[in-house]
Amino acid sequence: MYVIPRAVQENPVRRWALPDRVFFACGACHILTWAFLKAYPKSGFVPVWIKPTPGFPGNHVVAVGNGRAFDYHGYSRFGDLLHHTQEKASRWWEGWRFELVPLPVEALIEPTVARSISGLQLLAPDAFLHDPLARARAFLQRFPEP
Repeated sequence: MYVIPRAVQENPVRRWALPDRVFFACGACHILTWAFLKAYPKSGFVPVWIKPTPGFPGNHVVAVGNGRAFDYHGYSRFGDLLHHTQEKASRWWEGWRFELVPLPVEALIEPTVARSISGLQLLAPDAFLHDPLARARAFLQRFPEP
């Protein structure tokens, strides 16, 4: 988990210049999840939103299947990822908790679908300086197939 300054989040040039891991951790996790699911449609993985409880910041979308998760870390045991997320977020925001929300794949890149899910705010692919889908596909090449 990373926390980046609001000035970076709101500046398309500075956001795009982030290292891949930080980019896909802070605002483009849903893009990476979409690219993963499209690359491996028969993997059994599905998108899951790690949604903070009301009043807390942070969102994270990961691909989950058979007890494993894929995100900017690569592959991990889903339980380990949740524990890691809880620990890191609690360092910044005492009392931080989350719930797990399954998402339709379309919500990852279709703003109208995302907005229909209470509290979900995801940037559309065209909101990025360049093509985040191509960047996500390139990032996936670093990891083996599921």
